Amino acid sequence: MSNNTQLDIVYTPEQVATMLQLSKNTVYELIGRGELVAKRFGRVYRIPARSLNFMFTGLDADLYAAEQEDITSLAQVHKELSAVRSEL
Repeated sequence: MSNNTQLDIVYTPEQVATMLQLSKNTVYELIGRGELVAKRFGRVYRIPARSLNFMFTGLDADLYAAEQEDITSLAQVHKELSAVRSEL
């Protein structure tokens, strides 16, 4: 139906432990301390891929993406400002 993107891929704590070469208990400790964001559904946790990305990059990845978006719209912003200033 939909293409998987980084936003909708989720992992179990066991999968994350394997990927990061950590014990399952360590992953649960990271979740408990808030260092790894996870969502609890009943008795099981699911960890979004984005949470893993954030763990390694912090806000840097989000800030970089936002900056790139701003750069692409900068020409339009300048154009709109010029139009408003010319009316003053």
